[in-house]
Amino acid sequence: MAPTKVTKKNTKVTSKFVVDYSSAASIFDEDGFITFLNQKIKVDGRTGNLGDVIQITKEGDNKIAVIAHTQFSGRYLKYLTKKYLKKTNFRDWLRVVSASKGVYELRYFNVVLSDDEEDEDEE
Repeated sequence: MAPTKVTKKNTKVTSKFVVDYSSAASIFDEDGFITFLNQKIKVDGRTGNLGDVIQITKEGDNKIAVIAHTQFSGRYLKYLTKKYLKKTNFRDWLRVVSASKGVYELRYFNVVLSDDEEDEDEE
């Protein structure tokens, strides 16, 4: 039996992801986050190799858009966002939540003290 040839179709995959930091706009450094993404996103196994394949832009107030013309995972963007929050010591107060498909939000943790804990704090 002769081997069959498998040809790949040249289809461009374009995906858009948005990071919305409107609830944490007072403490979040968007310029630092954009430079962090430019340095850390891997394309073809190499960091800092974005070229025209991936574009990172500010979109309106308190939003950053990542447009990828190649296969790019939203989970990877979430991972890098968490890594940036850890680097800037905001990981203890902020979390990354998927609001809808392709949209990630930074939200504060909801800390609710029970009555027993409040009484212990007052003493």
